[in-house]
Amino acid sequence: MTIKLKGMTWNHPRGFDPMAACSKDWFAKTGVSIDWDKRSLQDFESFPVDELAHAYDLIVIDHPHVGQITAENCLAPLDLPDREAAYAQLAAGTVGKSFPSYNWQGRQWAFPIDAATQVMAYRADRLTSAPEQWSDILTLAKKGEVLLPLRPPHSLMCFFTLCGNLGRACSVERAGIFADIEIGSRAIEMLREIGSLVDAACLTMDPIAVFDRMTERDSPYSLTPLIYGYVSYSLEGFRDHRLAFADMPTAGPAGKSGSALGGTGIAVSAYSSHQDAAVDFAYWIAGPEVQSKRYWQTGGQSGHAAGWDDEEANIATLDFYRGTRRTLEGAWLRPRHDGYMPFQEAASQRINVALTGKEPAEDAVRDLNDLFVRSFG
Repeated sequence: MTIKLKGMTWNHPRGFDPMAACSKDWFAKTGVSIDWDKRSLQDFESFPVDELAHAYDLIVIDHPHVGQITAENCLAPLDLPDREAAYAQLAAGTVGKSFPSYNWQGRQWAFPIDAATQVMAYRADRLTSAPEQWSDILTLAKKGEVLLPLRPPHSLMCFFTLCGNLGRACSVERAGIFADIEIGSRAIEMLREIGSLVDAACLTMDPIAVFDRMTERDSPYSLTPLIYGYVSYSLEGFRDHRLAFADMPTAGPAGKSGSALGGTGIAVSAYSSHQDAAVDFAYWIAGPEVQSKRYWQTGGQSGHAAGWDDEEANIATLDFYRGTRRTLEGAWLRPRHDGYMPFQEAASQRINVALTGKEPAEDAVRDLNDLFVRSFG
């Protein structure tokens, strides 16, 4: 009997195309078929995984969900005693904290298939090189050449990244203060300043909207300074203009460190009636053989170091992987406890109120600290 699995990923060529292509290869290899559905980026960042786990065998997830899904027991752990060698190989191929980001309470709930963090993107036909300093970004913003995604939760991600780069990353633990008042206030003031210089529509834009606007034929925009890397936009022919990607601009003493880690992982539903077959696929698609060639060749953004190191991958993408590797290696791992996801939404909304108002930045940071404490229940 042919095993038929169902998978859920997110609605962008980077999220869907490699899953569909690799699943065709998997069917030819094993006879197991996988049909993929897709959801919007907004749903990907907020939709309950438990609901998806009842409908799908394989789910592409975001690592901040792991605390919630562990409490709900809706995913199957992937660290299995009969797969120790393959598991060790995947762990050894992590880029930055991508692999451990899916580890919670001693178990592995997903494997990274896509590694990303907030970096910088620019039009290589307009700028000869990537700016290094935050002050350089403001100069371009004053000329009307900058966009910044500030639609929740990306406003909060920018806050996270700036706090980390300014030298005091936000806390991921219940004990202690979530955001340092001085550093957090400075981060909000920096976002206010650049927010006043960019199009007000940025408050409604996610990374995809920003990239699509930047790559239009008549776009006046040259750069976005803090945005999750999307390798698709560096590929020849994907849009009217290609984007080059580079390490984040330096705002503080931490060099290229402190960026809020992103990316996606492949998870297996605890309710799947074909769990072993789903786990087989998860190990295969996350592995170096697929990640170093077929995955990125079909539009994906590699989640394994073998893909980031691949010479052909870098040539095809204007050095996307080499150009952002330092920032990814120094990226900050967000909180992942059960209760973080509601906090992320509430905190993002609170950030946006602060960005569009005139209240003291310190008030917003104190509110964020209170929200974080309450997120633990």
